[in-house]
Amino acid sequence: MEILDKTDRNLLALLQENARLTIQEIGQRINLSKTPVHERIKRLEREGIIDRYVTILDKKKLGNLLMVYCQVTLDKQTRDTFADFDAAVRELPEVLECNRVSGTFDYLLKIVSRDMETYNRFYQERLSSIPGTLHISSFFVMAEVKNSTVVPVD
Repeated sequence: MEILDKTDRNLLALLQENARLTIQEIGQRINLSKTPVHERIKRLEREGIIDRYVTILDKKKLGNLLMVYCQVTLDKQTRDTFADFDAAVRELPEVLECNRVSGTFDYLLKIVSRDMETYNRFYQERLSSIPGTLHISSFFVMAEVKNSTVVPVD
């Protein structure tokens, strides 16, 4: 992988803020013509630095008023148990993020739900029924202080 120069970093910062900018608009902001901007974007995509383009939705306006973080502990810390849990969680659309972590539990999940009743049903019927799940601790978000998808590129 090639080292990113200042122009690449500026381009990435612009795309993270607004991926709908045209190549011409990006070029104007970073002082490049359309062809070099296009070539840089294609290279960054090829190298996997730009993973994908997405639309970020307002969870609350879609009725997902409850955000929950869950600490999950498995009954065994084996490769197969981890693989089975990973596969099961990938099939749960309510789970926005799932990370295997070090420490006193195995996974940290970020979950959205319409309300407490809906979350309780999800917890009982889907999450706790994943084979190998030993313990789940749920933490309910009271106020979202910062929510960003922007990765620092400096």
